Amino acid sequence: MERGSSGLQEAPAARGSVRQRLDRLGREVAKFGAVGGAGLLVNLLVFNLVRQVTDLQVVRASVIATVVAIIFNYIGFRYFTYRDRDKSRRTKEMTLFLLFSAAGLVIENGVLYTATYGFGWDSPLQSNIFKFLGIGIATLFRFWSYRTWVFRALPVREDPVAGGESFLETRRGADKAARQRVG
Repeated sequence: MERGSSGLQEAPAARGSVRQRLDRLGREVAKFGAVGGAGLLVNLLVFNLVRQVTDLQVVRASVIATVVAIIFNYIGFRYFTYRDRDKSRRTKEMTLFLLFSAAGLVIENGVLYTATYGFGWDSPLQSNIFKFLGIGIATLFRFWSYRTWVFRALPVREDPVAGGESFLETRRGADKAARQRVG
């Protein structure tokens, strides 16, 4: 901490580091949301299309729609949201993505199944509402699991010039504080 004209202040390097991490997380959430939003539309469109043109039961139509959306989302996440992440282990990445997507599929369609067969809420409007609710709950799980286990971040490489500059700034601040104590 440095003493400034307005009292104690956080060191610039620490403040910048936190801000950079928050900015990166914000961009990641926005990209995840963009791909997820498009995937949501794909999911709901396929769901309603399958319900209109086939005699499949509600949850079966939903599972088909979810699988189509999972494929769409993988392409969006790999090549847009997480394009800067480690690409060296694609087989492992795909396996984990499918595993966590399957768990999300169970969450999503479990909500729809409970509403449809547990409570008898099976009108087209009710089905869409509970499908949407299930997608929302599953999305929270997917965001956590994809960023934690599937699309792993590469180790952060500190820019040597920026590291040197922050060292110099810290050193200058320490020298200035020492001079103020002496003088």
